[in-house]
Amino acid sequence: MEKMYREAISKLESWKNSPHRKPLIIKGARQVGKTWLMKEFGKKYYRQCAYISMDENERMESVFRDAFDVKRIIQSLEIEAGFQITPEDTLIIFDEIQEVPRAIKALKYFYEQASEYHVVAAGAMLGIALHEGTSFPVGKVDFLNLYPMTFREFLLACGQQRFTELIDCADFQMMSHFRTEIIDYLKFYYYVGGMPEAVGIYLETKDLKAVRSVQNKLLMAYENDLSKHAPAEIVTKIRMLWNSIPTQLARENKKFIYGLVREGARAREYEVAITWLMDVGLVYKVGRVNKPDFPLRAYQDFTAFKLFILDIGLLGAMSRLNARILLEGDSLFEEFKGALTEQYVLQQLVVNEENDIFYWSAERGTAEIDFLVQMDDKIVPIEVKAEENLQAKSLKLFVQKYGIKYAVRTSMSDYRDQGWMVNYPLYSVGSLNKYLAERMPE
Repeated sequence: MEKMYREAISKLESWKNSPHRKPLIIKGARQVGKTWLMKEFGKKYYRQCAYISMDENERMESVFRDAFDVKRIIQSLEIEAGFQITPEDTLIIFDEIQEVPRAIKALKYFYEQASEYHVVAAGAMLGIALHEGTSFPVGKVDFLNLYPMTFREFLLACGQQRFTELIDCADFQMMSHFRTEIIDYLKFYYYVGGMPEAVGIYLETKDLKAVRSVQNKLLMAYENDLSKHAPAEIVTKIRMLWNSIPTQLARENKKFIYGLVREGARAREYEVAITWLMDVGLVYKVGRVNKPDFPLRAYQDFTAFKLFILDIGLLGAMSRLNARILLEGDSLFEEFKGALTEQYVLQQLVVNEENDIFYWSAERGTAEIDFLVQMDDKIVPIEVKAEENLQAKSLKLFVQKYGIKYAVRTSMSDYRDQGWMVNYPLYSVGSLNKYLAERMPE
């Protein structure tokens, strides 16, 4: 993990320096790098780090079982850590905090009685703990969502800072000279994905079989979590729903169909299963809107949505996507191309939490916009093309019908501004917000 850089570090730095700092909870699926991030942050920005794992830690259970006396808690933490905790230069880390629900509640008292202490907490199943009504300190904590590594972070991990600089400053002319190299990295990202362990193995070995082995191990760990943490009566439904997602995304129309989970299945049977998968960070739900007006959320059609999983590499592993296709030029984008490419674009967009992401389709299904994104004061339709196919009939009709100012088609082609629409390279999608803020007229 030595080469890893996570952009969330800069968010943690801002949190550290904020005069309104509250205890911070980092949410995210298992193995997205929460523990590493907290420790790395502690190492870089503090003199010392009091790392406390709550997993099967009976001592901590007893510490938080009693009244919430923060001074007494700090003394107990000092014994656990083996050194004195000084508020100005010690980072207190509570890992797997959902294992001791009263520790979650205690964060309120850190905020109210001892705000000088810097406290971060994380837990893979935290979403479930919160959903199930763990006494939660509403308004007394800050949140940070951690996702798998973006393509930009992948490039940095591969030592390709020069490419990230080109993408950041939107130097499309220079990028076009290196497009073959950048696209090669993108193809590897499609296969490796953004789970830190998979990226680490790839960097260390360049062995794609070893990468796939890591991905399969992660998928098994998620399956085990189902059995361990989900209510027994819905475990089978969750598993069936989860395993149906590659099939759902392989369809041309990627709208989620309950009948593909099980013949005759109904929405009400699986709503809890979807919520569970969302709570643990394993799926993203992209709802349909029937009208591109502010705010998009007000025009959501709750009966129609797409489900994506947390990581493109895991989607490939679930789909048994063969590594060989990486060696065959663009053939990667001919097999399962639409699913992978939409998954990729969503992953790059979702990390910017200012983005409110939906999709649009006509009532009769005659036209569809892959993503409709509310970015600050803009509603931006995004059409996703896996190759260099530059037909954009649905997009043009949509723009004309609704008088949309900004339209984006993203593909393997180079950047092109066509007035009513820009063709934006797939490898630059992570910088789309910045580009639109700087280039698009108000």
